[in-house]
Amino acid sequence: MPRLRIEGLLAAFPKLISSSKQHTFVETDTVRYVYQPLENGLFLLLITTKSSNIVQDLETLRLLAKVVPDVAGGLNETLINEHAFELIFSFDEIITTGGYKEDVSLSSIRTNLQMESHEEQIHILIEEKKMEDAKKAMDAKSTEIKKRQMEALKDNLMGNGSNSNAHGGGMVGIGGGGVTPGYEHNYSAGAGEDYSNSGGYSYEKPKPVVNEAPVKAARGMQLKVGGADKKKSSLMAAMAMEDNFSLMGGKKEKGGFGLAAAVAAPAAVHSTPLSLVLEEKYTVAMNREGGIESCDLKGTLTLTANTDAGTAAAISVNKSIMAAQCTAGWNFATHPKVDKKNYEAKGVLSLKGGKGLPLNRPVGVLRWSYSGEDAAPISINCWPEDEGTGTINVNVEFELLRPDMTLTDVNILLPLGTTDPPSVEEIDGQYKHDANNGMMVWHHDVVDSSNSTGSLEFSIAGSDVDAFFPVQIMFKSDTFMCPIEITGVTSVANGASIPNSLTRSVMPDSYTVA
Repeated sequence: MPRLRIEGLLAAFPKLISSSKQHTFVETDTVRYVYQPLENGLFLLLITTKSSNIVQDLETLRLLAKVVPDVAGGLNETLINEHAFELIFSFDEIITTGGYKEDVSLSSIRTNLQMESHEEQIHILIEEKKMEDAKKAMDAKSTEIKKRQMEALKDNLMGNGSNSNAHGGGMVGIGGGGVTPGYEHNYSAGAGEDYSNSGGYSYEKPKPVVNEAPVKAARGMQLKVGGADKKKSSLMAAMAMEDNFSLMGGKKEKGGFGLAAAVAAPAAVHSTPLSLVLEEKYTVAMNREGGIESCDLKGTLTLTANTDAGTAAAISVNKSIMAAQCTAGWNFATHPKVDKKNYEAKGVLSLKGGKGLPLNRPVGVLRWSYSGEDAAPISINCWPEDEGTGTINVNVEFELLRPDMTLTDVNILLPLGTTDPPSVEEIDGQYKHDANNGMMVWHHDVVDSSNSTGSLEFSIAGSDVDAFFPVQIMFKSDTFMCPIEITGVTSVANGASIPNSLTRSVMPDSYTVA
């Protein structure tokens, strides 16, 4: 039917309505008007041919009358105009192209109008999955990069500690040095290095920087001393060889964190036939609220025979005390070549069949492990808050969980997510900022029962509170959780005592807050 014809029929409809009677339909020579009055002077009109079944037309009209308020939300002209397209779509669901009524209900019309497509939903799910995978890959790459930076910094810090005696007189094993390894103070910095402390470390207090003339003088003196380095090194080497001590020194270079890079030390000249190393390492995972998620402790006793006399060594330990105190959660294991029966009966670690230890090669003869939250020595609570102004306020606090332990050289590594320097508002201890890697190190010389807590508060530009994780903790200690003690070192051949050197070391293998 042409558009002009439809417009003419619609224009004639108001003239056919009589105000004196209530009409439901009006017929002309060619068409039939089936209508229903609505509110606010509106009419719902259905134009059909005269041969159409009026009963079916009235059913269609009643269904249309239900659809209009359901789709438009009301029966006023404004709402109907706003939902004109939705009404057209709903009418199309009821009446076919040929003018016949579809066998549909109001609920099926609603379902069809929602236009839900199974293929579309699958496509959306696939796209969301791709985006999620891309985000996971991005997060994994970011975490990997951050982990590499942390490991490099950790190696730098721990590596520098082994060579830290260079400023303390250059001798290993001499008492009276009085310098904490790795954090010497009151020495002049190297040329071209802007450090407040020597050893490559520069920790700061949150106070104004004061230019001091002695810094320049110290640099000048170092340049002069550098001219005689070779002569001085030869003299020190000769003195060390006389006393069977090794020099640990070398030029320090800036690492990735602005710290001194570890320098390979010359081979040490051992003064005892046997070297013993007791070591415990912690692997701890914490949540952001300071709770311990997991804590594993692993310890080893390692022997190194430096001479032929040292190869015949038998090590006695306090096995009875260890067995009494290390019960639930503890595991002990000896090397397969160790005489286990002799160890279980007498607490003596020696090789089977009277065999000797390999010369100049470390051998782990005893291992132990423990899993339990009570083993964790320290907890960290990191609380970043987005202030909504492009600035994040970060509060960090630590607590010593084991008062029996004394931790030294405690470094808490905080990623910042930006190269901007932090604005420190309050701090216990010292800190250093590395702009190159976007890191901040919070440092304490000693954490023990008398200094068991500390807090740090700073502000920094940013909006991502997740950028401050994972936090890593590093420390040194000589307090063992396992009560192991070396009670004797004797020769398997004649039972004579063998001179030895014992090193005790406690440090974290991985101590993170994520």
